[in-house]
Amino acid sequence: MANLKDLQTRITSVKSTQKITRAMQMVAAAKLRRSQERAEAARPYSDRIAGVLTNLAASVKDSPNAPALLAGTGKDDTHLLIVAAADRGLCGGFNSSIVRNARKHIAELQGQGKTVKLLLIGKKSNDLMKRQYASLIVEVLDFQGIRDVGFDYAQNVGERVEQMFVDGEFDVCTIFYANFVSVVTQTPVVQQLIPPMFGDEDEAEATDGAATPYEYEPDEEEILAKLLPLNLNAQIFRAILENAASEQGARMSAMDNATRNAGDMIDKLTMVFNRTRQAKITTELIEIISGAESL
Repeated sequence: MANLKDLQTRITSVKSTQKITRAMQMVAAAKLRRSQERAEAARPYSDRIAGVLTNLAASVKDSPNAPALLAGTGKDDTHLLIVAAADRGLCGGFNSSIVRNARKHIAELQGQGKTVKLLLIGKKSNDLMKRQYASLIVEVLDFQGIRDVGFDYAQNVGERVEQMFVDGEFDVCTIFYANFVSVVTQTPVVQQLIPPMFGDEDEAEATDGAATPYEYEPDEEEILAKLLPLNLNAQIFRAILENAASEQGARMSAMDNATRNAGDMIDKLTMVFNRTRQAKITTELIEIISGAESL
């Protein structure tokens, strides 16, 4: 028979945990609204600049003067993978789904004999990757001391990646993050940044809202030289914003489930406590009655 004191202690402990998970759910819900608004506001800009670059790239992709960020190195021997996750846990499968995608990609590349390097954003990406791929990590960036991640942060990351590309440290750069769909749905995304993978011209026309080609001045190569680094920063910034919204949505959902589970556990423990107490009272009454009859 379970001890009443132990049951009471466990019920109290679960109630305390339930208060914490409920508080975390409310905090995540408050942060989610702002994070979602920022992510949704960034989407039209990143889509628009990608559409413009698609039109420009279509006219200069075979040109010998095409910028290196567009044409690439002509090789794909060394891959830089940017794995963007969160600084904190307790958000369901958000971090693990991103890292799982990255691990799968690493296995495929290494199976083809490619060299892989990792640039990690967020403490959790480092925690989940360093055990297996510590030797591949070239840099770890986190959000410590940053309350609201702005474009400056993404620009610093973009400049670091661009400098590595200029120095010949990699041939292809790919970023892994989660796209925010809803509170219960966050879709892992794999996006190649260098050389950029754009859609076809029909998609670009739909994005730009025009079916006629543009005439650019100055020439396309000069414009691309300015826009490609900006696009790199914009896509990294979008990934960070999408991650922020996805993290809060996943944490809100996870804490809601934890709160419900704690409530179910409290109900079950309370039932066991009441039954145990009733059984103990019944036993004591039987002992008293038996003792009285023996007299």
